[in-house]
Amino acid sequence: MRIRLSPPRPAAATAAVALAALVGLFGAAPARAQDDAIRLGMVLEPPTLDPTASAAAAVDEVVYANLFEGLTRIGPDGAVLPGLASAWEVSADGLTYRFTLREGVTFHDGTGFDAQDVVFSLNRARAEDSLNAQKTLFAGIDSVTAEGPTSVAITLTAPDGNLPFNLAWGDAVIVAPETADTNATAPVGTGPFRFVDRVEGDRVELARYDSYWGPAPALARATFRFVSDPNAAYAAMMAGDLDAFPNFPAPETLAQFEADPRFNVIVGTTEGETLLAMNNQSGPLAEPKVREAIARALNRADIIDGAMFGYGTPIGSHFAPHHPAYVDLTGLTPYDPDAARALLQVAGTGPLTLRLMLPPPTYARRGGEIIAAQLREVGIETEITNLEWAQWLEQVFKGHDYDLTVISHTEPMDIGIYGREDYYFGYDSPEFRRIMTDLAATADPDARAALMGQAQRRIAEDHVNAWLFQLAKTGVADARLDGLWQNAPTQANDLTAVRWTR
Repeated sequence: MRIRLSPPRPAAATAAVALAALVGLFGAAPARAQDDAIRLGMVLEPPTLDPTASAAAAVDEVVYANLFEGLTRIGPDGAVLPGLASAWEVSADGLTYRFTLREGVTFHDGTGFDAQDVVFSLNRARAEDSLNAQKTLFAGIDSVTAEGPTSVAITLTAPDGNLPFNLAWGDAVIVAPETADTNATAPVGTGPFRFVDRVEGDRVELARYDSYWGPAPALARATFRFVSDPNAAYAAMMAGDLDAFPNFPAPETLAQFEADPRFNVIVGTTEGETLLAMNNQSGPLAEPKVREAIARALNRADIIDGAMFGYGTPIGSHFAPHHPAYVDLTGLTPYDPDAARALLQVAGTGPLTLRLMLPPPTYARRGGEIIAAQLREVGIETEITNLEWAQWLEQVFKGHDYDLTVISHTEPMDIGIYGREDYYFGYDSPEFRRIMTDLAATADPDARAALMGQAQRRIAEDHVNAWLFQLAKTGVADARLDGLWQNAPTQANDLTAVRWTR
């Protein structure tokens, strides 16, 4: 589970209005340094520039698809696409994947890329002393073998249809043995951009790599600037000091950008499934009808409006709406307080008081208050406890000492957590585990999509949790920019298709 902390927010939107007057709302088009350069804002600064040695999302937001590449990559719609591997095939028994590597690829220091670099990178990632934050991605690999300079065989201990997806994570990018130990401060990859400079506390600069194996990006330079304060982010965009802020930290000001023709507001989804998690083994919550009643008591639209300023996509299961295999199941538990009361009566629970544990993010604290009020309308009282992250991880996630909690799960395509033993949901379904076993053993894309649909329906019909919304990706960009990702199927600011249109 990867948890992303919410940045601080302004106390009121009026502060942004005042700033707008200072920087000239509806003024001339923001200035840009060059027609082939871009300046992007980010809230968080990456602690390192090596994605294979850090769990911080900010690392991939700078380097993924820009500086470093893997055998496969995640596209803007969440699909797995060829990367340094142009193609792959899987054996009939599902135990061996063979990847055909692209020819003519070089690292940014001019050295050549071949199968030995793949062997080194994957063995390094899965080594016992590996610093990789996602070693579980590689746990099923038995061996990695070079079968010539442009062919690699990966042998598994058991069939795993997720392997191409796993290899598309930033944690699985390919590095060179000669530079692996210095990538944290002087990264060397194979991507369309090379590292130029880093000024800690301020910026990271990249430049187009002229010997890139693929199509040359339109941009010659990219600067990532770190602006943690929402007011400062607002002022920088309004003043034209930044060209884009893909994850803008002040959603309460977006209406002003929407009204200004100089800007585009780009609203999409992330991998953050936000849910009212329920302890399926805690007293009355062990009864599916009680869990369904809770789900039907919740007005998703009001929660999105009240907690997220209207930015969020309703979901009815644990799956991102931008994923090709997504099934819209919001209609399974529509807002219906009368039905909720009837279900509670059938369940025979009598008056209910449930413990609602809330971690620090705004979506949880503000959303939890709204949820408590909606549950009260159907006869369920809640005892709210606000927890800090360390407390939440210890009491809820590890200790399972809770009834309800509001949390966003941000790992990509992580529906498999519902099959884990002793997970904090307390869900135990042999049928769901069978579906996930079949999914792991399936490589055909259409068959995998069907199984993912079955998995979504199974947990939705069991009412494991009350699914609320997908965290929104709210970005602001100069209206003359094209090619920025609308959605965030992975944590990335992919610049390969970004260009100025005028």
